[in-house]
Amino acid sequence: MNSLPAIAFSEDQAEAHDRVAELLRGVGVDIDEGVTTPISEGKARAMALVGRAGSGKTLLLAELTRAVTEAGVEIVSGDWEGKRRKDRRTLAILAPTNKAASVLRSRGVPATTIHRILYTPVYAPEYEAIAEWLAGQGERPEVADLPPSALDRAYAFYQTQKSIPGALAAAGLRGSDFIAGWKRRDDPLDIGFVDESSMLDEKQFEDLQEIFPALVLFGDPAQLAPVGQSGAMVFDSFPAPRKCTLHRVHRQAQDNPILDLAHALGDEDLSFESFERMVEDAARRDDRVVLAPRVNADLMARSPVLVWRNKTRVRLITAFRAAHGAPDHELIPGEPLICDGIELPLKHRKRRIELEAKGLIKGAQVVFLGPGRKPGFSRLHVIGAEDPRISVASIIKIEKPDEEEPFIPFAATMGAAFLHGAAVTIHKAQGSQWPEVQVFAPDLWAAARAGRVEAGIPLWKRLAYVAITRAETRLHWVTRYALARPTEALGTADLAAAPAPLELQAEEDGA
Repeated sequence: MNSLPAIAFSEDQAEAHDRVAELLRGVGVDIDEGVTTPISEGKARAMALVGRAGSGKTLLLAELTRAVTEAGVEIVSGDWEGKRRKDRRTLAILAPTNKAASVLRSRGVPATTIHRILYTPVYAPEYEAIAEWLAGQGERPEVADLPPSALDRAYAFYQTQKSIPGALAAAGLRGSDFIAGWKRRDDPLDIGFVDESSMLDEKQFEDLQEIFPALVLFGDPAQLAPVGQSGAMVFDSFPAPRKCTLHRVHRQAQDNPILDLAHALGDEDLSFESFERMVEDAARRDDRVVLAPRVNADLMARSPVLVWRNKTRVRLITAFRAAHGAPDHELIPGEPLICDGIELPLKHRKRRIELEAKGLIKGAQVVFLGPGRKPGFSRLHVIGAEDPRISVASIIKIEKPDEEEPFIPFAATMGAAFLHGAAVTIHKAQGSQWPEVQVFAPDLWAAARAGRVEAGIPLWKRLAYVAITRAETRLHWVTRYALARPTEALGTADLAAAPAPLELQAEEDGA
């Protein structure tokens, strides 16, 4: 019996915990008693737990995940799921992007992307048998052209990490060997915990409601709403009984100058000039806040400068490439990129799903490793993906100041499109975090001068809040249009070792 949470919650967290527990009982999971029960019939249930940075959302998400799994619920990660059982209860912890999911995983929460839950892999029959054996649902198989030692390696891997794709990779197999395709999920699941739900648009929310009879959205109402939703987030329309607001937990946020600055933006009377003086004061007191006269080019290689305006983004990227001596006609290994979408016709829908399932969704951050074996292909490291290294047909677009059309160093006929990632807009950075973050203050000053308001809050404050809270350990507040020269060359040695790249290619036209 698990009658109490494992930690002492604040009053608002305890209330939120109890209200989530009530919702979960309706789908056959009693986290107070630590048991599963028959599912109650009725319409889908959804509620939101909202709060600003430091209010304890991630802590509550982790504790609820622990309580649900201790009640006997199976976590679904988007990998192979095995045979369905009538009495099975399932939980998926979801994030809109790979980077947001990897942030949760780094904190011990087994998160996956929304896309990996909406679309599931279809395994070739012989590898389905291996997966069933690894999961304890079948006998050890014999597979042609796969020696027993390879199965032994797969088994040893699975004992330490419960990942079927990882185990098969340990046996020397590539994704194209054992995954026959991808399909839209047919079978519903039970419970979905959705982090960074301020990024959800209405279509994604509708898709999730089709799969999960119980959804709990964790979100920050002070962040930026999805483009095209007029400043509104999906949980804004939830009635009061379906929304819990978490307030700042002072004992967690204590002595954190970055969170102090973020929360100061809630003052309605605060001007940009007054806020910048607060940043200066924080920088004098604490080295976790840095008042920087120029952009740090070394940090840009893995932690993009956060800006508001596209023209600022393009100018900083151009300066970054020039500082590293990157020629216009090719990329240097180690250059950061951002996925700008998949450019494939409808007849290649299955291939699009495959690319997206490997992490190449719009906004994904990748690092260029070098050209692939085929013309137009790139070898990439997908930041935050569980299997990060791939080779994919690419369309690389490098934008230039005052030029409408980007130059394209090389491109396949169709495939994954990429923009440079040394600088990104604050909108695109939402959902991501980095140890150190550079915020380009001249752009926020321009937003303040423009006087724009979003959902009743000055836009510059929303931008500043999102940008500041991307920093995990250090915030760099950049005050001038200037770039410091890099002190080290671009490279890829800092990226974790990974299996050989998976070749992702379409059946036709080399996509």
